[in-house]
Amino acid sequence: MSHTTHHKKKLIARVNRLKGQMEAVERALDTGRPCGEVLQLLASIRGALNGLTGEVLDDHLHEHVLHAADENARSEAVEEISEVLRTYIR
Repeated sequence: MSHTTHHKKKLIARVNRLKGQMEAVERALDTGRPCGEVLQLLASIRGALNGLTGEVLDDHLHEHVLHAADENARSEAVEEISEVLRTYIR
């Protein structure tokens, strides 16, 4: 069972907060709020997304690398993380 299943409620709550923040950006743009306010909202979203990403990554490291059943599983988990990090850094 995936670690995201264990923390499903908490992760879904964070995703719902991100949705709310995106809706706030939409409302700000729709009502013509100053660009500084829109940029602040966007920065908040970026921080929230980075926090969510960090939490899932941290759980992944603990579940699939630190506590891997065998060396093969650990190696696969490390390769998966490497791929994700390469995509994330781009």
